[in-house]
Amino acid sequence: MYEFIKTTEAENIGIITLNRLETLNAWHKPMRDELIDALKKYENIQNIRATILTGAGDRGFCAGQDLEEAETFDPDGAEAWMEEWHILYDLIRRLTKPLVAALNGLAAGSGFQVALLADVRIAHPGVTMGQPEINSGIASVTGPWIMKEMLGLSRTIELTLTGRMMDAQECYQIGLVHKIVPREELLNQALQTAKFLAAKPPIAMRLTKQRFREATEQGFQEMLAAGIRIQRDSFATSEPQSMMQEFLGKRTP
Repeated sequence: MYEFIKTTEAENIGIITLNRLETLNAWHKPMRDELIDALKKYENIQNIRATILTGAGDRGFCAGQDLEEAETFDPDGAEAWMEEWHILYDLIRRLTKPLVAALNGLAAGSGFQVALLADVRIAHPGVTMGQPEINSGIASVTGPWIMKEMLGLSRTIELTLTGRMMDAQECYQIGLVHKIVPREELLNQALQTAKFLAAKPPIAMRLTKQRFREATEQGFQEMLAAGIRIQRDSFATSEPQSMMQEFLGKRTP
């Protein structure tokens, strides 16, 4: 059914696997669209009570935005791109069922952001996470807002402006990862956690998650409006396109 993700079920748990191995599961529009479709599908299947999101392979949960897509953006394209993230992030925030992120390697940029929007994050010792967008010339807007809600302003500024990556232990120490398990136990632990959450009373789960969303909704909408304005300004200068082209050029043999 899907080209860039895989879906399967384990009893009452839906499992979605990002599946672009050649790019460390980096985002492009077709994969975002498929993820939206799969999340909606599991949201609407009554006997699915929780969802796991993970990445194919053993090197990356999601490397973030595919730069080969983003390097072609002009201001209008950047605005449309932000609207796509608005749709995905809003959907994740509105899910009535628990979402568990099984982090299997790199989670960078928007991959990091999607992981943070999950309800529970489980990692193995080789995981690295962070917000390195500034290193690619991309102004960082959505990620800092999500991080600030969890970490506070000081740590968010440091992580965003340096663009540095954190290892699993640091992520655990500051509360961004809830459990670290051996790599070979990752999916099994994610399943156990998802089943534990799935057993909670569904109405109480829905209303509790709804209140978390309501408490942050104004800031979320303000952030997205700012993101459109800032990305239009950024891509109008051609700096991000030039930085991404330079990166892609360095990567080419």
